[in-house]
Amino acid sequence: MTTTQDVQDFAAYIASLPRVLAGAGALFRDGAGRVLLVEPNYREGWALPGGTIESDDGETPREGARRETAEEIGLDRELGRLLAVDYVRGAGRPPLVAYLYDGGVLGERELGAIRLQEEELLSWRLVPRAELASYLPGALGRRVLAALDVLDEGAGTAELEDGHRVQ
Repeated sequence: MTTTQDVQDFAAYIASLPRVLAGAGALFRDGAGRVLLVEPNYREGWALPGGTIESDDGETPREGARRETAEEIGLDRELGRLLAVDYVRGAGRPPLVAYLYDGGVLGERELGAIRLQEEELLSWRLVPRAELASYLPGALGRRVLAALDVLDEGAGTAELEDGHRVQ
């Protein structure tokens, strides 16, 4: 039988655990292999469609990536396989576990259907692999390149720490 004290002890234990943030995104490409990037209005630089997983609602990483993609760029589509998982150490914030799913190849009709969430995004663009590092510095850029490598290899998932592959 569970007592009130047991419940309080468990709640205190859960509250004492370290916090880890979780985010999920989708890697979309066009027929030429260029990667779809979005430009947020709330910070400098570029990103992939995606965002924070709403874990309090029981949302899974895949569900979060799909929801965020639908909200941010107006494309609600089934996502493909998990391409990369990245544990990114925090500087002034808790660590982040980032999940990256295959969004697939978008045709002209789908690209033309992109509608940006004006509350969060300024613009979008397609960027060739050779230029990704200039748009996505640090762990995110390394994560995207690792995911593209996984796609080229045809199987597997990249396990990353701060964007670096774990062997």
